[in-house]
Amino acid sequence: MLRGLRSILRDEGIRGFYKGLPASLMRESSYSTIRLGAYEPIKRLLGATDPAHTPLWKKICAGATSGAIGSSIATPTDLVKVRMQACTSSSKGGTTSSSSTALHQKPVYESTLGAFTSIYREAGLKGLYRGVGPTVMRATILTATQIPTYDHVKHTLLNWGWFRGEGLDLHITASMMAGLASAATTSPVDVVKTRYMRQIQHSGVYTSSLDCVMKSFSAEGVLGLYKGFIPNWMRIGPHTIVTFLIFEQLRSIVGMRPV
Repeated sequence: MLRGLRSILRDEGIRGFYKGLPASLMRESSYSTIRLGAYEPIKRLLGATDPAHTPLWKKICAGATSGAIGSSIATPTDLVKVRMQACTSSSKGGTTSSSSTALHQKPVYESTLGAFTSIYREAGLKGLYRGVGPTVMRATILTATQIPTYDHVKHTLLNWGWFRGEGLDLHITASMMAGLASAATTSPVDVVKTRYMRQIQHSGVYTSSLDCVMKSFSAEGVLGLYKGFIPNWMRIGPHTIVTFLIFEQLRSIVGMRPV
């Protein structure tokens, strides 16, 4: 990870760490809005009437469903984000690919809009949904882990009397647990999703997400599916904490029922 950080900083500067930011913001504003907003209504549809004593399976089902819905809609933004982050700037200011292998032959896009347009022109609407399978799978696993873990840990700690009530200390504790659980469950799917989506159309390295799993496992074993776990945890951990802290503050402001 440190070698990767040094390499990006040396070759591309600080801006290199923010590649794909517009597409990432588009993804979060659609995908996360849907999965966080739909969780409570779906949980109530499953018969959850008491937030403090809702069975864990209902929370998991609600999280999985809301995550799948959100990601299936936001897949094009996720694809563009991955493609733009994979492009490597050369030291002369141009944009080039870092390897001659098919896996590392990356498309060149001048802007986020240009990326959407280029992919659509080359492969149509289907091209924008390349990798929708692993993307939905990853979002289903993430949301079925992240939100229910936060929800369940928070109410379990309250029921045990470890905290006197809703507050910053409780929210941080529950969100830290949710971040760790999310990183552990989504890392393998993240590896497959990223490797599959970063390919150019017809590159021929992986024919499907399942083919990507089999080839990755055959070449690298189980640990290969957990490549990048530490940076993934460093990203999803703070992201989870900030997300739920803001969510709880907004909930208290608008008077929403507690999660």
